[in-house]
Amino acid sequence: MAEVTVSSKNQIVVPRDAREALRLKPGAKLQVVVRGNTVILFRKPASAARALAGLGRGAYPRRYLDQERKSW
Repeated sequence: MAEVTVSSKNQIVVPRDAREALRLKPGAKLQVVVRGNTVILFRKPASAARALAGLGRGAYPRRYLDQERKSW
């Protein structure tokens, strides 16, 4: 586990293993999520639509949506 220090300008350096795991390059954008005492960093997707595509796949049983649409 890597350790970082907050500078006098409130900056940190993302450790190499984290940069490699997230495939970060200079100028990359990160999203920061705070959950209590925990901070989670996500690489910001280039396209929000592409990042969300397919998340609902398998949420409903087969043919369920077709039946719902027909009932309208």
